[in-house]
Amino acid sequence: MNARTRVLVATAVPAERDAVARAFPGAAEEVRLPGATLLRTDGGHDLLAAGVGPALAAASTATALTAAALTGTPYGLVVSAGIGGGFQPEAPVGSLVVADAITAADLGAETQDGFLPVTDLGFGTVTHRPPNSLVRGVVEATGARPGTVLTVSTVTGTATRAAALRERHPGALAEGMEGFGVAEAAAAHGVPVLEIRAVSNPVGPRDRAAWRVGDALAALAGAFGKLAPALESWNTHDD
Repeated sequence: MNARTRVLVATAVPAERDAVARAFPGAAEEVRLPGATLLRTDGGHDLLAAGVGPALAAASTATALTAAALTGTPYGLVVSAGIGGGFQPEAPVGSLVVADAITAADLGAETQDGFLPVTDLGFGTVTHRPPNSLVRGVVEATGARPGTVLTVSTVTGTATRAAALRERHPGALAEGMEGFGVAEAAAAHGVPVLEIRAVSNPVGPRDRAAWRVGDALAALAGAFGKLAPALESWNTHDD
């Protein structure tokens, strides 16, 4: 990868997109797509508020990827970025997590013997793995903790579910709602994917008073301020 490679950064909501945008000074051009709007920066990064949840995130990301491919200017990397819950104590509020595995935590079937991922049913996939060298570069540039980031359709709100997720996914550090959907779209286009989460709240009993959304958004903005060299120096031959 080099400085001219185009990067698509997909967030869930405009507040996350705008936090990322703070890392790219200068005017950003709005580009309207079916169902979504891109902010195009001068540095070759396009910022997309893709929507909440894996389905909408996948659809919006696929739209952006397809539009770029049709104009002959495909993306070289897709980054799912945003805030999310952190598993305690490994990922405290305000910390950064970079996914070494992007896993759909609730894609499968409930049985009398417990949860079965869709792969155990004989089809589909539940995990996408970002390039190892890129994950290492993000860790070195930002101090992010590497680990599994779970994608859920329902945010965890009880200690029981948090414990069940940790039992099934011992390497999990954070959960969000979009990463797996973004990764599915990227995989369909053959584009590498990365996921970065700034922790706004603990995974577990729902307590909005304990959330630190502003701090997490500031951490997300700070991370992208340090990421440009890592993204520019990485290339696919490193893996």
